[in-house]
Amino acid sequence: MSFERPAPDLTKLLAAWQEWETGEQTPGRVLADLKKSGLGDVLKQLIDEGWVPSVPAV
Repeated sequence: MSFERPAPDLTKLLAAWQEWETGEQTPGRVLADLKKSGLGDVLKQLIDEGWVPSVPAV
């Protein structure tokens, strides 16, 4: 029996990140949630597509 990982869930990724920023969750819990929600796949896809972050306007 094989297991297929679900597609990354951007809504869950953002929620986990926001919980980190507001201090609602411990770092370990946030990292686990980011991993389960597919952050690694999102980052890999961004790199594969050549995405470059823009510098925010100040």
